[in-house]
Amino acid sequence: MVEATVKRDIRKLKLEELKKFFVDHGEKPFRAQQVYEWLWQKSAKDFDQMTNISVATRDLLKNHFTINFIKVDKMQQSTDGTIKNAVMLHDGLIVESVLIPTEKRITACVSSQVGCSLACKFCATARLKRMRNLNPDEIYDQVVAIQQQCETYFGRPLTNIVFMGMGEPLLNYNNVMTAIEKITSPKGLNMASKRLTVSTVGLAKMIVKMADDGVKFNLAVSLHSALNHVRSSIMPINDTNSLEELAEALKYWYNKTKRKVTYEYVVWRGINDGEAHAQALLKFAKIIPCKVNLIEYNPIDDGEFQQASQESINMYMHLLESHGITTRVRRSRGKDIDAACGQLANKS
Repeated sequence: MVEATVKRDIRKLKLEELKKFFVDHGEKPFRAQQVYEWLWQKSAKDFDQMTNISVATRDLLKNHFTINFIKVDKMQQSTDGTIKNAVMLHDGLIVESVLIPTEKRITACVSSQVGCSLACKFCATARLKRMRNLNPDEIYDQVVAIQQQCETYFGRPLTNIVFMGMGEPLLNYNNVMTAIEKITSPKGLNMASKRLTVSTVGLAKMIVKMADDGVKFNLAVSLHSALNHVRSSIMPINDTNSLEELAEALKYWYNKTKRKVTYEYVVWRGINDGEAHAQALLKFAKIIPCKVNLIEYNPIDDGEFQQASQESINMYMHLLESHGITTRVRRSRGKDIDAACGQLANKS
């Protein structure tokens, strides 16, 4: 009995590999460019959608390849318009992505890993074990799905993308960079790099690598404390990536890119809501040009972390702004459907 050939995922092939495939099968190499456009510009999910390619050539592709596209398994819409997608991958695993609409923009918040390995104590995703990295096409597909929802539900285009969903993007570096290349390429989704933000817990070596690689997108760092002992107690990654190492990496980033960093910072009652914490943040914020987002906390059920008082938030705001640090309070959206920062946990 002849074993069935396992079909390759066509989107794992580079353009040159696809050209070679066509030449090896007696076809013209320009067919590869046509197929690539269908895959990455037109987001085709089926070879039969490739209408400028002959039926015989489509059959050749079907015999050798598959397109492992994602499916939105469940969609929830918040009272504030936010949409959360439970996205099913080709192997049955699920990640979550979020569409966040505001008056001036619509942002896609996408995931880069199934689960997470970093164990930040305030984040629901951290309670899921990391099962695997997402492939570039799985990241790209999340953006395409949200792009379509923007047009369907809001009648306007997607304007921004943030890598702030499930997982740590810099622990899936190559796949995230490949996805961003497809998203920003004129031969892909053609989104401007300046509209993309990659958020990290602060992996110093990878921040340096990004700077060396000449990336064009924005960088955000989940900071949450500028005191080592406090940050280590809530973010274990700080034990191996201390604030001092992070500061050196960020200086390198700014010297190379000349782009401001955004610090994401949640203020919690009894954890980092005192003036000493705010003074430490001010000192850290002066290292390189930056912006600070003070983020409203979204509880994840156990009560260990509580939103700080408005007085504490105001104290932070006044201190930072009085020293010329651009600061804003970011109100969370989609809380009623567990779509807000730190809440993505595949409850569905």
